[in-house]
Amino acid sequence: MKIAALPISSLLRSAALVTAVALIPATTATMAQVDGRAGPELAKIFAIMQRVQANYVEPVEDDVLVRGAIDGMLSALDPHSAYLDGSDLQRLNTLIDGNYSGLGLSVVQEEGAVKVISPFKGSPADKAGIKAGDFITHLEGQLIVGGDLDDAVAQMRGVAGTSINLTVFRPGRDEPLELSVTRGVIELEPVTHELKPGNIGHISVNEFSADVGADVYNAWAALQTEATGRMSGLVLDLRSNPGGSLDEAVALTDLFLETGEIVSQRGRSWSETFEFQADDLDYYVRRRKSRSQAQIFMGEIAKNVPMIVLIDAGSASASEIVAGALQDHGRALIMGQRSFGKGSVQTLLPLGQDSALKLTTARYYTPKGKSVQEGGIAPDIRVPQLSDPDFALREKYRTRESDLRGHLVNEIGISDEEMVEDTIADPRFQLTSEELEEQGVEDFQLHYALETLRRTTASSVALSQRGSKSGG
Repeated sequence: MKIAALPISSLLRSAALVTAVALIPATTATMAQVDGRAGPELAKIFAIMQRVQANYVEPVEDDVLVRGAIDGMLSALDPHSAYLDGSDLQRLNTLIDGNYSGLGLSVVQEEGAVKVISPFKGSPADKAGIKAGDFITHLEGQLIVGGDLDDAVAQMRGVAGTSINLTVFRPGRDEPLELSVTRGVIELEPVTHELKPGNIGHISVNEFSADVGADVYNAWAALQTEATGRMSGLVLDLRSNPGGSLDEAVALTDLFLETGEIVSQRGRSWSETFEFQADDLDYYVRRRKSRSQAQIFMGEIAKNVPMIVLIDAGSASASEIVAGALQDHGRALIMGQRSFGKGSVQTLLPLGQDSALKLTTARYYTPKGKSVQEGGIAPDIRVPQLSDPDFALREKYRTRESDLRGHLVNEIGISDEEMVEDTIADPRFQLTSEELEEQGVEDFQLHYALETLRRTTASSVALSQRGSKSGG
């Protein structure tokens, strides 16, 4: 996944990310071992380079051919492994900082086209009406289909206040959309909160950047202060959240659990295989948290308060870790749509001062041992976003991990019947967006979650599985 228009900030960070969880130097012994085994294959690369340089219609520099060989090598692995240098490496920091100048889009390249995974909530792209599943075909009238994704991302970056013209193809519509979007300083609010009628809290987590776990803790404290009495429910909103810091996903989940596994990670190397447990003081000490800081996550907030977690096809990586853990422990009811399905972990391997290798090194699993890869998190109650007039069309052409070329296969396997369930119409949800608008419902999924909690007591649906905490 690429992030459009990201910041220039400090380069390599030690924060654990679902897209970059460690900094591990390549050893001389490892390089020698690879060189010994791959000698004949490497000789083919050198022979091709010599033929290209001698016979290609125009002169070609060594660095162009080497970079092309590296990119081709990594693209043969999976969609998330990549070579990063310069601005590419700097873009990775957006998942930590959440502060940059641009449009606020998460995009991937699909069959040569730039496809929107999700616009960040409140970003210029979001306000302009760009939706998940849209294809950006032209920038300033110039065709970008078949071009380089990094070039497209670079064009969408720019000084706040300047505009860029986008041509957007939305599946199901006959005519493309011509949009002018004004770039802005994307100071994403990772966590926002609002007290809803009936003393129900709504906490939105828009991305997993630094201190999100503590931000959610503070949001819950603020909601309790604003409430006129005891809190009667909580909606944790992870929709269109593309992920970010693995540490923050663990910390956020730990807020709502007292014991048990949060997530496990399994790779080929022993150093890439371990479990994250709730209320593990040593874990927070390793993260250089003081005892007082760690105490925030020890125990359980919102205890005995019915809880719903909202997810959709744009909920990925860290979002799926949180939703999967709370679902497996029976702490929350998961509602919305099946999530994106990115169940892999990437490690950032420095190759010098300004370049690194982002390599998929492990898969992660929910407490009950379910792999999120491909299948994602299936909601307990599937609720379509009926308030979106284009929902049916965009759902038909939605992009998830399983749609990306070269994605890792779920080694545990996903039954066809399980995936087919997502396409079956639910007779409960037949209202049109126009009818909902007349009723004053702007966000049907949130509306349905709130109505569910208003009919819920502390002993019913959202807490019905509290006894099933063990999990695989």
